[in-house]
Amino acid sequence: MLDFRRCFGLPEANGAPRPPVIDFHAHFPTGDWHDHLDPITAQYARARSERMRREWDLPLREKVSGTPEGLEKTADFWASEVDRYGLERVVFVTGRDNDTLAAMVRRHPGKFAGMAHHGITAPDAVDQLRRAVEELGLVGYKLLAPLVAVPFEDQTLEPVWKYCAEKRLPVLIHFGLLGHAGGLVYHPRLNPLTLYPVAAQYPEIPFIVPHFGCGYWQELLQLCWSCPNVYVDSSGSNQWTRWMPYPLSLEDLFRKAYETVGPERLLFGTDSSWLPRGFSYRYLQDQLRVCYWLNLKEEDIGAIFGGNARRLMAGIPR
Repeated sequence: MLDFRRCFGLPEANGAPRPPVIDFHAHFPTGDWHDHLDPITAQYARARSERMRREWDLPLREKVSGTPEGLEKTADFWASEVDRYGLERVVFVTGRDNDTLAAMVRRHPGKFAGMAHHGITAPDAVDQLRRAVEELGLVGYKLLAPLVAVPFEDQTLEPVWKYCAEKRLPVLIHFGLLGHAGGLVYHPRLNPLTLYPVAAQYPEIPFIVPHFGCGYWQELLQLCWSCPNVYVDSSGSNQWTRWMPYPLSLEDLFRKAYETVGPERLLFGTDSSWLPRGFSYRYLQDQLRVCYWLNLKEEDIGAIFGGNARRLMAGIPR
């Protein structure tokens, strides 16, 4: 097993290792994915996905059973991944629906946490969120910006934002490119700056923007400059950097985020989901290596790879 004490240079406390890594961005696979692309675009997407599989030496995907027995088997597999890699916890940001994900978290409560992920424009969105947090025990709210049909500052969404502010509930919102090759690249809310009116109005809400902005790096940095409650999540392969008009590496992203946003607002994640890959250890290796290359302080590395996530989840009043 990987010894994170050595990675972080952390001492043992009372003969036991200090709390290790929290993956703050993973998806619980439920076998519900459907692809509705045009056949020509779908073939293009398959070709690029196969190329990525070879580039990263990824195994072929397994079909996940969405039956109750299949979901429990998947949860047990993920629990074994937590043990295998010495993780403290995995936070699943999706998992079919709030009830399904909460049931999987209850199956392994010491290893998993989950986020609510129902639509924010539903008439009962705030009631669903209240139930997810106060009854189901979920620890955040995950949204896909391109699936939000109204501006974030629309008055119909105010009850949700007020509840999140009251609870200081972490809200993780995907901006930027959505999906693999052939995916969505145009929408009024692809740009993280569209969150500014709400992020500025509700500074109590920790907003997390994943994948370093996924193509909107400059805009995300500007949002973080203005709003101290906006966090950056490092999850995924971050291959969107290859489609930028200028060179941009993982090292560039971490360096700029560390220098400007600061280590207290950076969160490690992998975007892991499908089987049999499970936890994407490769992403953890790459990101840790970059942080050591940049000669970051050990306490800052500890914050990025677990401490900040732990603090955000601990700050939710129940």
